[in-house]
Amino acid sequence: MSRRAVYTGSFDPVTLGHLNVIERSSRLVDVLIVGVGSNIDKQSMFSAEQRVELIERTTRHLPNVEVKMFAGLAVQFVRECDARVIIRGVRSLTDMETEFTMTLANRKLDPEVETVFLMADDEFSHVSSSLIKQITPLAGDQELARFVPATIIADLRAKLAP
Repeated sequence: MSRRAVYTGSFDPVTLGHLNVIERSSRLVDVLIVGVGSNIDKQSMFSAEQRVELIERTTRHLPNVEVKMFAGLAVQFVRECDARVIIRGVRSLTDMETEFTMTLANRKLDPEVETVFLMADDEFSHVSSSLIKQITPLAGDQELARFVPATIIADLRAKLAP
């Protein structure tokens, strides 16, 4: 059985912090599946299909990474992917509190699915999709490239043109 893990999120848009977690996770497993879901508490900027395409574009250099859409519970998606590990990226103590609650709920839903946390590299600990949405209309391309993969800047500009 191959070592498979699933990294779930909304990735709206994918950031360098997400990419950092994807790259680091891909070195730990045989197959990493990036599960693109929806956050019911937020209005999406990109459709799920667009988010999948953006992540595929930014992870082409990682041959063991697959990107898939999912709806519903993350633990169910993990099982559908024939995996037993969820990867979660954590930026701050605030993230940890939220992730801790989610991990306990996931453990109740499926005790055989384990959650592994990867701390964000310090250069990405402040980067969030919400921040990207705020600064895109104001920042130049070089400035944006400090936060998001350069390959998606044109897509961001098209969505967030003033």
